Amino acid sequence: MANVQNIELKAAKVAEVEEKLKKAKSVIVFDYRGLTVEEVTALRVEMRKNKIEYVVLKNAIMERAANLSGVHESVHSMLTGTNAFAFGYEDAVAPAKILKDFIKKTKKCALKGGIVEGKVEDADAVNAIADLPPREVLIARLLGSMMAPVSGLAIVLNQIAEQKGGAAAEAAE
Repeated sequence: MANVQNIELKAAKVAEVEEKLKKAKSVIVFDYRGLTVEEVTALRVEMRKNKIEYVVLKNAIMERAANLSGVHESVHSMLTGTNAFAFGYEDAVAPAKILKDFIKKTKKCALKGGIVEGKVEDADAVNAIADLPPREVLIARLLGSMMAPVSGLAIVLNQIAEQKGGAAAEAAE
């Protein structure tokens, strides 16, 4: 009887994690060994501020949930040892950035990889993702580059109008 309950609890946990995987834009896997309680608390607070969910799960549960959610089996290679998972639901880059900064500051932990926009990435790729500027900055840069030709045209047209306006004023005098 207790064994059946245990299996049902594990199945429910797998289903819960599968749902989180489907909703998350990114899930970063990291080894959290060596962290003090204060460091874990600080990391959790930082993640909560950025709407990132920090969870410690058994590797078997994460592996089953990943397979059920359609993520390729290559996630298996990063699910060894003790792992924590950072689920980013709004910004795919934020969990990687926060963890990279945290690791740089504490000189503890290690990124193992993750699932970004449904694609399994190794630790090097996650580090590269962490170096990307925030989404808002990328959008601003894109808009700036799109607006540059329009702004240039507006300046040229304004100068032409001023020249013609100046010539018309001189002719009237």
